Amino acid sequence: MSYFANIKETCTSIFEGFAITLSHMVRKPVTIQYPDKTPRPVSDLMPERSRSFLRVEMDTCTACLNCEKACPIDCIKIVSVKDEEIKSRVMTGFDIDMAKCMYCGLCTEPCPTGAIHFIPEFERAAYSLEEMIERFIPEGRKVVPYKPPKKDKGDGITAAGDSAEEAENGAEAE
Repeated sequence: MSYFANIKETCTSIFEGFAITLSHMVRKPVTIQYPDKTPRPVSDLMPERSRSFLRVEMDTCTACLNCEKACPIDCIKIVSVKDEEIKSRVMTGFDIDMAKCMYCGLCTEPCPTGAIHFIPEFERAAYSLEEMIERFIPEGRKVVPYKPPKKDKGDGITAAGDSAEEAENGAEAE
């Protein structure tokens, strides 16, 4: 008796599977044919806070090494040396291995100038892992790090952004 019950259960499950498969064959597809039939460019469709590839603005990088220290998997390598010609520190290398990167964003948080940030780009096919290393300073070049302007302690700027004199004049007028 259990033999025939097993045959009945097998046939029932097979027909249930066929019914589900057939119902999916007649439905409208959900998948968008990328990149041909997207309504807008794909970078515009990405969420505002999406974490894609990292970009470094070398014009504002201070070579403080905070991003390199904050990276939990050591995918950021910064080479900074003292140049005897200009008597200053220069960067000779700033590499990010995007094949290792886990897109956690921990490197963007400690940057004092916001030089390292995510960009809304996600297409990066490569034939080898070597091609996934993003080199922001080409071989043989030197980049002088950005030096932010020093803030004077007595510059008279208040928290609201007005000078101390304007804040006093405004208080007297009231």
